[in-house]
Amino acid sequence: MNQKELKELIEFLIEKDIAEFELERGDVKVKIKRAAEPAHAALPDSRYFAVHAAPAPVSAPAPAPVAAQVDLAANAAASEPEESLHIVKSPIVGTFYESPSPGSPPFVKVGDPLEVGQVLCIVEAMKLMNEIECDMAGELVKKLVANGQPIEYGQELFAVRPTK
Repeated sequence: MNQKELKELIEFLIEKDIAEFELERGDVKVKIKRAAEPAHAALPDSRYFAVHAAPAPVSAPAPAPVAAQVDLAANAAASEPEESLHIVKSPIVGTFYESPSPGSPPFVKVGDPLEVGQVLCIVEAMKLMNEIECDMAGELVKKLVANGQPIEYGQELFAVRPTK
């Protein structure tokens, strides 16, 4: 195999996006491996990064853009009523499932009345399905986890408005 044939082979592999190639002809053996392009590198999982707003300077604060002021006001208004909510947390590490089996309706939906001991979800850990029960009567206000998502010990799963 001469230099021209090698060059044509490499160009062909690039054109067809082939990452690895091996050829053996008699006593000549050619093995070509291409490194992945950095543009195709996977993005980091954004669930593990926290984004915090910069603290406002103490002296002579600059006026914030109107959109930021609206978002801050909306966040403040949304967090005020949520302060009285009870948070149901995961007692184990595993995978969150909102229904007993794929295709069946979820155990609970936002707005449902809840009773103590009512099953809210399943957390699969080591091939065991663990039912997570509600520990307070009230109304389901918010689901904080997506179906099939891996969860950690103590992670918030549901927000419940207690009955009075």
